[in-house]
Amino acid sequence: MTDTEEAQVAASTSTTSTTPTDKDAAKICILLNATGNVPIIKKRTWTVDPNKTVSWIQKFIHKFLKLDASEQIFLYVNQTFAPAPDQIIKNLYECHGTNGKLVLYYCKNQAWG
Repeated sequence: MTDTEEAQVAASTSTTSTTPTDKDAAKICILLNATGNVPIIKKRTWTVDPNKTVSWIQKFIHKFLKLDASEQIFLYVNQTFAPAPDQIIKNLYECHGTNGKLVLYYCKNQAWG
């Protein structure tokens, strides 16, 4: 992930606005929850492009937390299963989204599934 992509994710997040813009309306709200021994990201809610993949989210978290290259990030949907890295966020949201958000848990060790 480039700095530009990270800036796009950061710019697309809306924590102060209560009404989404047309550009944000196409985005999917993701709630990131830490589990296990991984550092906690203070900002838990992010909006991302629905066509991004799970591996893109993993790379984003890895870079955001400034982890070593040898450390891995595992993602889980609703504490139940690990989606495939090439899975599209839009598909996960349509099947497993709740209350307008897709809840993802991240950790450095395998936890569920």
